Amino acid sequence: MSFIEINNLTKIIKGKCVLNNISLELEQGKIHGFFGRNGSGKTMLFRAVCGLIKPTSGEISVQKKKLHQDISFPQSLGVLIETPGFWSAYTGFENLKLLASIKNEIDTQEIKNSILRVGLDPNMKSPYKKYSLGMKQRLGIAQAIMEKPDLIVLDEPTNALDEEAVTMVRNILIEEKQRGATILIASHNKEDINLLSDHKYYMNDGSLSYLKE
Repeated sequence: MSFIEINNLTKIIKGKCVLNNISLELEQGKIHGFFGRNGSGKTMLFRAVCGLIKPTSGEISVQKKKLHQDISFPQSLGVLIETPGFWSAYTGFENLKLLASIKNEIDTQEIKNSILRVGLDPNMKSPYKKYSLGMKQRLGIAQAIMEKPDLIVLDEPTNALDEEAVTMVRNILIEEKQRGATILIASHNKEDINLLSDHKYYMNDGSLSYLKE
């Protein structure tokens, strides 16, 4: 069953076509991997799917609801696109607790569990501004999964992570798929895409095709 339907999606910014007439159906409960060099359009496509940008033409539906018509953004969404944005003076736990208070769907223990899953200490007193790049990336992944969303969108999820952390993130994504989540990952690391993805796509200059082995 299609979870996301993309029909003739085009986005033009300052005269440049950054997404070129993309049509795609993304199956529910699968990991969909998007491979391509930096600037190929992966991040822009993810922004469109999350409702963060409006198409120049075409449309996107999530669970049969059209973005920017029926809904503003997917209703059950965990997302990490580019650099995680957190409050620099707060701890990791304090940051996630503030974010969780928006929907108020999970309790303190569930927040702590998500931090533990990514290999961080929920009781650590260091403020976010003192985190290493790898720790910041881990916390970003924790916030994306903490509310057990139906749709998880991760742009370069293994960026800045060491080998052990990369394995951990891959295991988390497999666990989330087994839970029933639909997952989109973008990477310029072909190994991530090949190991994790049920369906693989290649992006180049805003155009999309199926990824060949």
